[in-house]
Amino acid sequence: MPTITGRAAAAAAIAGLATLLLSGCNPFDAVNREVEEAIESQTGGEVNLDGELPSNFPESVPLIDGDVTFAAGAGGEEGWVVIISSSAADGVADAVTALEGAGFSEDRSATGPVGTVAAYSDSEYVVFLAGDGNAVTYTVAPKS
Repeated sequence: MPTITGRAAAAAAIAGLATLLLSGCNPFDAVNREVEEAIESQTGGEVNLDGELPSNFPESVPLIDGDVTFAAGAGGEEGWVVIISSSAADGVADAVTALEGAGFSEDRSATGPVGTVAAYSDSEYVVFLAGDGNAVTYTVAPKS
């Protein structure tokens, strides 16, 4: 029975990866989909690692411009978590401005050596912001 040498196996793997990439398939997309599906099946929520917000994310919560690097949420009591990477000099300051412009008011905030955290709310939602520089994490929950 013939055996595959290390070089032959590496060449086969490279050829397979090249075929996927040249055919327009991104193997990382497949991994992201599998991770999303695994989390969704366990939590019942929606998870997106491809730059999309969950379909039920509240439109009344403004988000800064930038790339959505992570988004998850089931809505309801569970709420949502969204991480955005922005080219802004201070993404948290931009997020605060957007929330205040939409009628949210500050409940608490603090700035320290690891970044800024703030809590804002309106009549429907509580929004916790955390960030350092241009990455901002939003944790959104319905107000109880």
